[in-house]
Amino acid sequence: MSAHTHATPHAHHGGSYLESKGSFWTNVIDWATTVDHKKIGVMYLFAILFMFFLGGVAALAVRLELLDPVRAVTDGAGKVMITGQLFGAADANSIASGNDTYNVLFTLHGAIMVFMVIVPSVPGSLGNFVLPLMLGAKDVAFPRVNLLSWYIYVVGSIFAVTSIILGGVDTGWTFYTPYSTTTALGEPKVVLMVLGAFILGFASILTGLNFIVTVHKLRAPGMGWFDMPLFVWGIYSSAIIQVLATPVIGITLLLLAFERFTRIGIFDPALGGDPVLFQHFFWFYSHPVVYVMILPGMAIISELIGVHSHKKIFGYRAVAFASLGIAGVSFIVWGHHMFTSMSEVASTIFSGLTFLVAIPTAVKVFNWIGTLYKGSISLNTPMLYALIFLFTFSIGGLTGLPLGTLSTDLHLHDTYFVVAHFHYVMMGGTIMAMIGGIHHWWPKMFGKMYNERWGMIGAIVVFIGFNVTFFTQFFMGTRGMPRRYASYVQEFQIWHQVSTIGSLILLVGFLIHLFVLVQSLLAGRKAPKNPWGGLTLEWLADSPPEEHNFAHEPIVQCGPYDYDTHVPHHWDPKDYQIPEENLRTTAAH
Repeated sequence: MSAHTHATPHAHHGGSYLESKGSFWTNVIDWATTVDHKKIGVMYLFAILFMFFLGGVAALAVRLELLDPVRAVTDGAGKVMITGQLFGAADANSIASGNDTYNVLFTLHGAIMVFMVIVPSVPGSLGNFVLPLMLGAKDVAFPRVNLLSWYIYVVGSIFAVTSIILGGVDTGWTFYTPYSTTTALGEPKVVLMVLGAFILGFASILTGLNFIVTVHKLRAPGMGWFDMPLFVWGIYSSAIIQVLATPVIGITLLLLAFERFTRIGIFDPALGGDPVLFQHFFWFYSHPVVYVMILPGMAIISELIGVHSHKKIFGYRAVAFASLGIAGVSFIVWGHHMFTSMSEVASTIFSGLTFLVAIPTAVKVFNWIGTLYKGSISLNTPMLYALIFLFTFSIGGLTGLPLGTLSTDLHLHDTYFVVAHFHYVMMGGTIMAMIGGIHHWWPKMFGKMYNERWGMIGAIVVFIGFNVTFFTQFFMGTRGMPRRYASYVQEFQIWHQVSTIGSLILLVGFLIHLFVLVQSLLAGRKAPKNPWGGLTLEWLADSPPEEHNFAHEPIVQCGPYDYDTHVPHHWDPKDYQIPEENLRTTAAH
């Protein structure tokens, strides 16, 4: 029995959206002016992966610097002695210069990863590509606005990268005052970086607005709210946060740039301003944006677990409402970033509110585990990343509890415990989910199957490297190692060395994935319409989809996870079991 039926054909029936339009320059112009959500999603994907590479290089530089505890000490006579000459530091001035470089590198890493990678990652790339297909739509609601958001993202990234070329910014990715208003590295670079983040905010707002209207107005005939895939629910919830919270950071960064140019006191205490006010403004946006980062990742995991368990999602409505619940709670918990700078009463209130977000998050995790229970699990690369997500994100969530508790947070605040927690949530959550999502939808996006065996090897190497890198940082944090310091006491050296080795293992894992995906484009087996056996509408489209997505307008006749009553359309179980020819390199058809 077919999962879906078809209605009237669209007026236009073209070839694949990837088909060449003629000469090289004709294709360049076509992609540069396209309003096709699929091409915009692919452009976002490759731009975000490039920025991920830049941020990763900065992270590796930070970890290599921390291999050795470079610091200046004095002997009994007051003479300066240098220890830990990893990069040939010869005197105290060299060490001070090295510390400035370190500050620039970790600021660069944080700013790129947050504003240019994790925030736009899933909505901009996979969201743009998959969401209209899942809804049975021909495109997003505002195609030209979608293209505009892509160009705004590029312009904002250029501003930020220009500040790097000019010598970088040393304020930290949060741009805290008074650092960002008094830094010795110079006004123009700080303002360029801040304006870059400000411009990127507009791309976020436009993308979120587009998705909200698309979900409301362009669902296929027969698709009610509770017929939507959970990926759509997750993207929809994060879009609400993008539209409501991003203007706050926009005006905050504008005020910061304004203060630097005019010297009017807004945040700088030397000018009569209040630096804690900046923290309130910044975290009122930046805590909700944590959920803009993680909600799309959770949305991917719902799809991966549902499809690759080949089982009806356990508690579909609970997971859908949990997405909205997380979006709602995210606006009232920003104060837990400021326990050390707020009154006891305010800190107590925010501490209590912080624990609320654990409820909808736990609902999701328990429902995912319930879906896995007695499922017909296919242990392939996407499913492996779903399991990795459950492990790493759970550690990230559970280690958030001592940070939300006043008595323990006062000791752990600004230590490596916070660094490890943040990376387990953001990288162990969003990035792991995104890599799984890329592998899940890669056959649909590019029409090629990748080498499954090497994909799984890459996933295992990434998992090992990630945990070796960041789990050790929990131990450093509980022992008092402060974050954002280039120099440290000798007792922490072994932990830093293990963490750096982990980062190199992580690099190897990512390089394996890069090789696997590039090889699939060059010599991969042609992908069938529905290689995994999914019931959502994108698997009705060709692989890769035609320009207007569907030859016929799809009509929904079953839920997205009704595996107990419907057989997936255009699905051959042999594809689902990953045949041997998919495991070895074959020539492209």
